[in-house]
Amino acid sequence: MDQPPVEARPAARPHIKRLATQRLLDAPILPTLGRLAGPPALLALFQTAISIGDTYFVGRLGTEPLAGLALVFPLIMLLQMTSAGAMGGGVSSAIARALGAGEEEAARALVAHGLVIALILGLTFTVLLLGTGAGLYRLLGGKDDALAQALIYSNVVFSGAIAVWISNTFASVLRGSGNTLVPSLVLILAAMIHVPLSGTLTLGAFGLPSLGIAGAGVAYVTTFSLASVGMALYVWNTPLRPSRAHWRLEWRRFRDILRVGAVSSVSALQTVLTAVIVTGFVGRYGTAALAGYGVGVRLELLQVPLVFSIGQAMLPMVGTHVGAGHLARAKDIAWTGAAIAGAVSLAIGITVAIAPQVWVGIFSDDPQVLEAGQLYLRIVGPSYTFLGIAIVLYFASQGSGHVVWPVLAGTVRLLLVVVGAALVLALSGPLWAVFALVAVGLVVFGSLTALAVKRTDWARR
Repeated sequence: MDQPPVEARPAARPHIKRLATQRLLDAPILPTLGRLAGPPALLALFQTAISIGDTYFVGRLGTEPLAGLALVFPLIMLLQMTSAGAMGGGVSSAIARALGAGEEEAARALVAHGLVIALILGLTFTVLLLGTGAGLYRLLGGKDDALAQALIYSNVVFSGAIAVWISNTFASVLRGSGNTLVPSLVLILAAMIHVPLSGTLTLGAFGLPSLGIAGAGVAYVTTFSLASVGMALYVWNTPLRPSRAHWRLEWRRFRDILRVGAVSSVSALQTVLTAVIVTGFVGRYGTAALAGYGVGVRLELLQVPLVFSIGQAMLPMVGTHVGAGHLARAKDIAWTGAAIAGAVSLAIGITVAIAPQVWVGIFSDDPQVLEAGQLYLRIVGPSYTFLGIAIVLYFASQGSGHVVWPVLAGTVRLLLVVVGAALVLALSGPLWAVFALVAVGLVVFGSLTALAVKRTDWARR
């Protein structure tokens, strides 16, 4: 029988290159980790510049705006952690496991379902924070001018929550396929726009009036919107682009993402809830203590993107290996990444414990703010290594599809810090005792997460 003419045949869907997947399965662990972690690590430096820049610009406005920024920062962290690390991790894990098993159509369907989740949850953040922000920040100890500044910043940022969710979901799609370069480059370009834009809008420059703390929020939403458009254009020109059929919503696709993403969101919520509650406790010691704690804890939270770069490299590696049934090598990847992250965080922690004034002095010259910030870094800094270990092993667990026990490790940390800090306040204890509980919580968190990874059978579904 004659073959139909070429033009009559249906267009073949381009294949997602198996070469990239095979390279993850065959290449040496350490060089592959380095190759995948390099772009996110560079991105972490630029994200650090964003956080330092915003804190610096807002700090020039005075202690009350700086305290307002500290009140909102845990909620910004929740927005980022749920969209990039939690549900984003669910998207990356599901796509990596699908590609590892050779299921390319499933990977495309997961892209569509991940974007639907992003739209729903982005809108949820906007509605909740615009509606409950004032009461929440009061619970955290915000009052008077500090509360007013927090609300100004919060309302601007969370009005654009959908842009953050869409941007981070597209980034997670690409990372799940083993492509960490493109999302990192797009977000780096966004960061290069953010810092000068934030400074200009916050303090006023080039003939433009100062918008105050709102300027930092406008810069945040603007640059994430640009990043969303950039990554959308890229994904839509790759074989990962979903077709019309892939937008037919199916529970099994949502389940593939949510089995990791939903549980991971509990972990993100616990992490932020710990920071929120500690912020509330510290706020009872006064505005200067709150501002100093906000500056000190910002360094801790700035490590998260740096350690995330290692975790984000591990996630597609572990997910691909688990999907392909290479379980022993998947565990080797996890322990290699944990050793690297622990060493990096230890170096940072020891440095700031020895010379905390180098960091805190960047943002304020108020003696009380300096005292509180330096006290926090001296006590908590040496325990940072456990934070690094916990974060990367959490990412490895996401890649494997088993995150319940690492999440429970975070639950133990939360209970320890909350109950302990409440006892300190009830006994009219000193500020350093609250900070000591934060340090102990990190040690417990890292240790229990490592134990969970060691004992979990990743072959189990």
